[in-house]
Amino acid sequence: MIEALLLTATRVFTFAGQRRLTNASGFFFARDQRLFLVTSRHVLHDEPSEHFPDRIEVELHVDADNMARSTGFSIPLYRNGNSLWRQGEDSAGGIDVAVIEIERAALPASATYRAFTPAHLLERYEQVEVGSALLMTGFPLGFHDTLHHMPVVRHAVIASSFGLRFQGQGYFLTDARTHRGTSGAPVVMRSAEHNPLRGDLPWLLLGVHSARLDVGTRDLELDEALGLNCAWYADILLTLTAA
Repeated sequence: MIEALLLTATRVFTFAGQRRLTNASGFFFARDQRLFLVTSRHVLHDEPSEHFPDRIEVELHVDADNMARSTGFSIPLYRNGNSLWRQGEDSAGGIDVAVIEIERAALPASATYRAFTPAHLLERYEQVEVGSALLMTGFPLGFHDTLHHMPVVRHAVIASSFGLRFQGQGYFLTDARTHRGTSGAPVVMRSAEHNPLRGDLPWLLLGVHSARLDVGTRDLELDEALGLNCAWYADILLTLTAA
């Protein structure tokens, strides 16, 4: 039995032409009849690091009875010089979340995956307290089950007041051990309320993991890293996936 949560995440490889650049994490989000890949915006375009891929490739399972079978699925990032992904902004500036639509008809007929939906976003009556237990599903340093092509899950807790924009930015903090390659991973919490619209994914999608947070004045020899991370609020997906 494969937990459905593991099938929401996929490895993301970035390419410039045929040259492979980086690897990251992403996950599937469905709205109405449309399917999207969600990841961090800096995975698709990042000026500070001069990271400018022109396409990405995700890994898909293609046999529900044999999870060792997978295939790469290429997604262009530009068409006629225009970017195909959507990224968001708010009053504080850019948001490190991006979505790109996947043409369902182009997917292998046997593709096996799970997708979060708007039903997995936080509802008004569902409370999230500081210290609540979370999971991040992704590919830290590209590490995963190489036979079955499965991600790994890291445990985290909410480290700042949920719903309060940390330092005025559109993210909250998590306390977790993370690595490069986890960017774009879904940050989820087990739902305490039964919602049939969530199907076999009884999880709340709270955020999208972005990056580790550090203190510029930290003494690299005397002080350990904070172990805190930025997770952008997942409700931005309603804006980015609007028709």
